[in-house]
Amino acid sequence: MSRKNHRAAAHLGVLLACATAFGGVLAAPASASPAAAPAADTAVSPVSSFRGVNWADPRDNYAHDAVVPSGLSTSDSYATTYAKSSAIVGGFAKLGANTVRLPVNPASVNGPFWKSYRGAIDAATARGFKVILGYWEADNAKDGKIDDQAAWDRMWARITSAYARNSRVYFEPMNEPFGYTAQEWTDIAARWVRTHGDVPRDRILVGGVKYSEDVKPVCADPRLKGTRLALHNYGFWHTDWTSVEQWKQDFRQRIGDCASRTILDEFGATMTSGLDYNGPVNGSNEIAYIQAATDTIRELGLGSVYWPGLRNGDTYSLTTLQGTGTDLSLKVNNQSGLDRLHWAWRQDGGQ
Repeated sequence: MSRKNHRAAAHLGVLLACATAFGGVLAAPASASPAAAPAADTAVSPVSSFRGVNWADPRDNYAHDAVVPSGLSTSDSYATTYAKSSAIVGGFAKLGANTVRLPVNPASVNGPFWKSYRGAIDAATARGFKVILGYWEADNAKDGKIDDQAAWDRMWARITSAYARNSRVYFEPMNEPFGYTAQEWTDIAARWVRTHGDVPRDRILVGGVKYSEDVKPVCADPRLKGTRLALHNYGFWHTDWTSVEQWKQDFRQRIGDCASRTILDEFGATMTSGLDYNGPVNGSNEIAYIQAATDTIRELGLGSVYWPGLRNGDTYSLTTLQGTGTDLSLKVNNQSGLDRLHWAWRQDGGQ
C-alpha cells in the first residue's frame, strides 16, 4: 500500500477475541533447492482463477533495504525460508487461497537476500500457488516513481531470468505508480513488456494509473494488449460512503469494460475490531465497502488478492502469525471477513 499513514488513522480496532486457528508446519525438503518450472499452461486462465492474499513486510513493503514478509528473516537460509514459507502458504491454502502476492525491491533481489528469498517463491509454487511479484519503492522516496532505473532494470532482469519459464509466477512492474501521468506510466509499462519479451503477456500485471485506482487507461493502450490489469480500491478513500450500491458503482467506474483482465490485487478493511461483514451495514463504511467489493468480484468474475493475508501489526490483516522458528501457523482474525472472501471466490456453495 502507499497510504500507510492514512490507514493507521482509520484503524482503531482491538484484537478480536474469538479467532479460529489455521495452518501447520510443512517442513522443507531435506535438499531444498529452487523449484523446477512447472509445465507451461496451454490455455490462458481467467482472472477469476486468482484467489489470493498479500503477504507483506511489517513496514508496508516500503523499505530502502531488503523487503521481508512477516515471519521471514534476512538471516535465514534458503532451506529455513522454504520451511517457514511452506507453513505460512499452507495456512493461506486453508483460507481457500491459491495465490500469494509478494513484494520485491532492488535491495531484496540484487543483494544477498535473494538467494534465500527465492525459498518463499519456490515453496509457494511447489504448493501449486500462483505467485505475483510486485515492485515497491523505498520508504525514503514514496513519490510514486521508480527510485533507481538501473537498479530496477537489474532487479527485473534477475527475477525474470529465474522465473520467466515458471508458469506459476507473475510479474507486476510497479505497485501504485502515482507519480506518473497516465501517458508516462503506460510508456514505462510498454517498455517493460518489450524488454521482457520472453514473459507471456498473460503473466504480466500492469497497475492502473495513480494508486492503481483506474485500469481503463492501461486497458485501452494497444501496446499492453494481453496483459492483466492490477486494480486497488480501499474503503478509507471515502469514509462517508455507507451505501453498498454506491461502492459497487465506484468499483465498476474504475474497471469500465475491462473486467475480464482485472485483478483487484489490493483491497481490505479492519479485521481486528469485531466488525460483522455478514451483517447489516449499520452506518459502517467498512462493511458497505467489503460487501460491495466481494459482490463485485463475484458478479464480474474479477481476480482478487486481499490486503493483507498476513502482515504483522496491520489491523487489516486477515490472520495473525503464531509459533516460532519453522513451527508456524495462522489464526483467522475475523471469520465474517473470510466468509466474504469465500463469497467472492464462489466457495460458499453457490453457483
